[in-house]
Amino acid sequence: MAFRIRFGPEDLLNCRFAVSPTGETQAAVRALTWGHGGGPHGRWVRRSLPTARGLELEALVAVMPRQGYTPDFLFPPPRSHGATFEEERARVRATEPGRVREEIARALACTPGAAASRTGRALLADPVAAVEALTAAQGRVWEALVAPEWPRLRRLLDADIAFHSRRLADGGLARVFSELHPQVTWRDGTLRIDRPPRHTRVLTGGEGVVLVPSVFVWPDVATGFDPPAPAALMYPARGVGELWAGREWGQGENRGSRAPGERASGALVRLMGANRAAVLAALDEPATTSALADRLGLAPSSVSAHLTALRGAGLLDSYRVRHQVLYVRTALGRALLAGGGPQEHGEGLAPR
Repeated sequence: MAFRIRFGPEDLLNCRFAVSPTGETQAAVRALTWGHGGGPHGRWVRRSLPTARGLELEALVAVMPRQGYTPDFLFPPPRSHGATFEEERARVRATEPGRVREEIARALACTPGAAASRTGRALLADPVAAVEALTAAQGRVWEALVAPEWPRLRRLLDADIAFHSRRLADGGLARVFSELHPQVTWRDGTLRIDRPPRHTRVLTGGEGVVLVPSVFVWPDVATGFDPPAPAALMYPARGVGELWAGREWGQGENRGSRAPGERASGALVRLMGANRAAVLAALDEPATTSALADRLGLAPSSVSAHLTALRGAGLLDSYRVRHQVLYVRTALGRALLAGGGPQEHGEGLAPR
């Protein structure tokens, strides 16, 4: 089975990247509901479940089946890269009641008995109240579990967009599509996503596709949106594997992380010092000063000084994305790091 998105000539001109706080919140609920406890989110899931169980999420979980359809209106693909959670939630609340009921019924039908349950009957009986209940649940998840980490998540998502933007400059949109996810392929004007449903969406009027990097959608991709929902593809952002590694959830620090310089070789540490070597080694993907400081447990002022020195030596390059400056290793920086020897790389809430 595969979902296909067929492009017209003008659609390629209107593909864009954007971050979605609401989409990330939805994906977080799915991670809490259906597990991924053994993957990169395992630590986050285990620490967040006690809080999540007190957030009254029965209605939201009911319309998010393990396999099958989740209402499109709950994730309005972002209109702009800087949309806030409240702006997106206002769009969810504005959904026409007839569409709400139709999409909820379709989602409930994916789970035997869901439509006949007390929660299912209440959602179907009053679509206006259903939207309020669902958006209220989204808000509780956002406030309790996602918003406290949003600056950190946002840095990772922005870094992913910066990475793919460079790929776009180097090899065009076909290269970007081919590197998003193993389930995603591009051929002859069609984007193929190897997952249910078996369906083809033909883009019209040059609408293009919104590409949405996500932390919590891992290990899958999310698509399948039908009109009137805009075409969108949510895919796992780069760097998810190390996001929660060694971090005390909710403490804002790297208490259990590796010491600065541990990933760099002994020769490189002797050459430039442990902290400067750690900064160079940590740039497996573009990152900001604050992201590196958070990752390495160093003061931002110290990281900034190291970045300036490394850039002056030709080992790093920098570029601006919106209001942020991201750093990336140059070919010389990669060669120096590789020459030091092999590197180490890091890789429910359901009804009972």
